[in-house]
Amino acid sequence: MAMSNNIQQVKQRFGIIGQSPELERAIDVALQVAPTDLSVLIMGESGVGKENFPQIIHQYSRRKHGSYFAVNCGSIPEGTIDSELFGHEKGSFTGATGERKGYFEAANGGTLFLDEVGELPLSTQARLLRVLETGEFIKVGSSKVEKSDVRVVAATNLNMVNAVEKGRFREDLYYRLNSVPIRIPALRDRKDDIPLLFRKFAGDCAEKYMMPPISLTEEAKELLKNYRWPGNIRQLKNITEQISIIEQERFITLDILGKYLPNNEVGMMVLLSSNQSAEQKSFANEREILYQVLFDMKKDINDLKHVVNNLADDAQNAQAKGTVSPVVKNDALPILQGGEQSVPPLPVKYEEAPATNKHFEEIQDATEYEETALSLNDVEKDMIKKALDRHGGKRKLAAADLGISERTLYRKLKEYNLESL
Repeated sequence: MAMSNNIQQVKQRFGIIGQSPELERAIDVALQVAPTDLSVLIMGESGVGKENFPQIIHQYSRRKHGSYFAVNCGSIPEGTIDSELFGHEKGSFTGATGERKGYFEAANGGTLFLDEVGELPLSTQARLLRVLETGEFIKVGSSKVEKSDVRVVAATNLNMVNAVEKGRFREDLYYRLNSVPIRIPALRDRKDDIPLLFRKFAGDCAEKYMMPPISLTEEAKELLKNYRWPGNIRQLKNITEQISIIEQERFITLDILGKYLPNNEVGMMVLLSSNQSAEQKSFANEREILYQVLFDMKKDINDLKHVVNNLADDAQNAQAKGTVSPVVKNDALPILQGGEQSVPPLPVKYEEAPATNKHFEEIQDATEYEETALSLNDVEKDMIKKALDRHGGKRKLAAADLGISERTLYRKLKEYNLESL
């Protein structure tokens, strides 16, 4: 009961809205770890309110009268991050006109909040690990070892396990920072808290701009609760303020609210989610393209086998009449570059005897076969031209119209000298 009262006091003091069990659990852990000097890693999506928890830990610790600094590691250029955190000596680099204290020196005896800690370069991670383990650091351009007594609280919206596996974050530093993990739930996992937050933001906006507060119909409230909120509390606050300023109507219906909820939920970074990182997505796309090429090649080869089988049947029929020699089986055909099989010419079996009517018929059959092949090529060439004309030269649409892959179409265009179309 006493702990429950403490949680309510923390909510009131830091303006935290909500009754979610996950949220209250995070506040409880922060209160429990505050009196210690253990490092804390706060994890959660962007916009969930992680910045409140380092202040809770600091204010309920024995360091509450010491300094509190919040550093956004992702906003400091890589070339100056070491100087910002550990300080530098005069002349240690271009522009270092004087000695400068870093945050670890300035926060001595207090608390240092490292936001977006996952963005630190590896060289800085090594320095950070040393100061966490020994309390010692060296300024940039100095050889003197300095001491600092600082409580470090870090936060990240990245999947740190994935970052460690990919070598972007030191494993030993991760475990050193993660002495006590605190996970902040996403807004979509706190559905019952969403209307409470909306009412709070609407009231704040109305008070600030001296206007009547907006409210929601029951249908609009359900839509608000069931929206995914990729930007979490930050996004909810922005949308509430937009509606408060723009809409003349103070009673917000389902249709009005729907205009302010974007369909494309961009910028979402979910911890331990099934969504892949940018590198994974890029790899998946390349793999899908490779699969598509292989499928197209397989289709081309199957089509070619069908043509060769037809030729083999024709040749066998001709052989039965004693006009041509057998053709090579299609599965024994040599493979050309690009995965295609070459079709050897069908040799005419000439008799040793002088030319007869039968000999003349054989030559005539071969000539007719050649003319038929040429006419088929002309038909295919004409079909490709017409398909390209129908689709304004768009090869992708023309290929779909012809029922072939784009790769096959490109090959045919080259074969028939139609690349200029």
